[in-house]
Amino acid sequence: MTIKTKQRLRLRKEMAREHPTIWMGKKGITQEVIEEVSKQLDQNEVVKVRMLKSALQARKRDVLARLIAEKTGAELIEVRGNTFVIYRRRHPHEKPL
Repeated sequence: MTIKTKQRLRLRKEMAREHPTIWMGKKGITQEVIEEVSKQLDQNEVVKVRMLKSALQARKRDVLARLIAEKTGAELIEVRGNTFVIYRRRHPHEKPL
């Protein structure tokens, strides 16, 4: 699943104003984090995740963000600081946001 550049830019702009809805702590990527991200993607299509500094001990931010996007079947939109945005369309036959 890939989204067009214009859609990606629009999502980045919209999500810049939003607060993160998920915080990832020192345990890093757990099954609970994956399930919560997937649940929120089902509801909203776009999720903003904040990684606490303790979650970044062994891996880089972009690696963690890509890993979560991969495990949830989503597309990474942006990594900015310790925050990232991912997108997953609800239904394949629906038009994207």
